[in-house]
Amino acid sequence: MCFTVSFEGKAINAVKEHLKTYPELKMQGEFNQLYYLVSGFSHPKLPVFKYKSVEISEWGLIPSFASDEENAEELANMTLNARSDTIHQKPSFKNSINKYRCILPLDGFYEWQHNGKTKQPYYIYPSDETVFYMGCIFNTWINKQTGELRDTFSIITTDANPLMAEIHNTKRRMPLIIPKSSIEAWVDPTTDIALVNQMMKPYSTELMKAHTISTDAGNSRKNRNIPEIKNRVDVIETLF
Repeated sequence: MCFTVSFEGKAINAVKEHLKTYPELKMQGEFNQLYYLVSGFSHPKLPVFKYKSVEISEWGLIPSFASDEENAEELANMTLNARSDTIHQKPSFKNSINKYRCILPLDGFYEWQHNGKTKQPYYIYPSDETVFYMGCIFNTWINKQTGELRDTFSIITTDANPLMAEIHNTKRRMPLIIPKSSIEAWVDPTTDIALVNQMMKPYSTELMKAHTISTDAGNSRKNRNIPEIKNRVDVIETLF
């Protein structure tokens, strides 16, 4: 799955580049936070590309049927990811995949490999040193008690490619990564759903790199939002 990510300098530059490429788009909200490692379970607010805007959206999609704030928080913990193979059937996701798709740019993401009773964290990033464009869905939830609007998103996951199958060796999943050339089609709500389905496939192994990092990446009692958290430790050469 994809529950832990890195959003920092390259991703921020990707947001700026996107706004420059599409000057008609407006940035809704402000963002100046660097996340070297952040868990989706903390529900960070991150910039996402939509059809007509770039918005600061909260990770953990709250579906429209959430009854109250307590129910919304519970659901948000269950919707950090949306599986591509069931996304059209799940009540939380089936409306969004048809109409409300967005892109989350990231410097990289983290995954844990299980070896017996131990878990080894990896940092995964683009082989060309640019950014990943994660295929996401979003929804705007209205709190009926307060009238507050909360814009929220979920990262879609697919079957793993060979690299990710070896790293994420339990569930063998990976986040959906959209080629930069396909961003416009992905966020456009009029794109034929058959094309959307074709886009939900594993990313090429050749376009990704990975290395092992310190087990401190999994220790929530330590400060993990530091640049050094991504430093290479005991690289396993066979994964490259």
